[in-house]
Amino acid sequence: MSENTEESRKQELVITRIFNAPRDLVWKAWTEPERLKQWWGPKGYTSTVWKADIRVGGKSFSNMRSPDGKDFWSTGVYREIVPLERIVITDSFADEQGNVVPASNYGVSADFPLELLITVTFEEQEGMTKLTLRHSGIRGLSDMDRRNMEQGWNESFDKLEEYLQKAEMPTIV
Repeated sequence: MSENTEESRKQELVITRIFNAPRDLVWKAWTEPERLKQWWGPKGYTSTVWKADIRVGGKSFSNMRSPDGKDFWSTGVYREIVPLERIVITDSFADEQGNVVPASNYGVSADFPLELLITVTFEEQEGMTKLTLRHSGIRGLSDMDRRNMEQGWNESFDKLEEYLQKAEMPTIV
């Protein structure tokens, strides 16, 4: 692995998934709060709050509730929105009022950055959607924090896949 590639790997987490759903449905699952609440968070977590002002400069505010009832709040600011193609948003831990707080408030390493950047791209592929997530700014994370972040995203994407399959099913009357 070249130094440049190794340095890049240390600074961002990249996950690519193919979802068996049309791009417009995957986009809606990422941009409509009621849909986001259906799949956001790792396995066993639920989301009881999702607010999103989907425009450049708009804010997001959400929580994930762990299986034991602990709430993890987060906030972000949308930096770029290209409908059906790209979302770029900052990502920070927050308190219940939406104020940015250090990750250490949630038991995460004190080295965890105060603000990260999430870039999500959506590509149409023969009726399916190729989604690529780049979680940038993670330089200095411990191997454990990085593994936990990767596991959390992959479990969230598993829940997104389940949601998309249910959302696509026609209503039988």
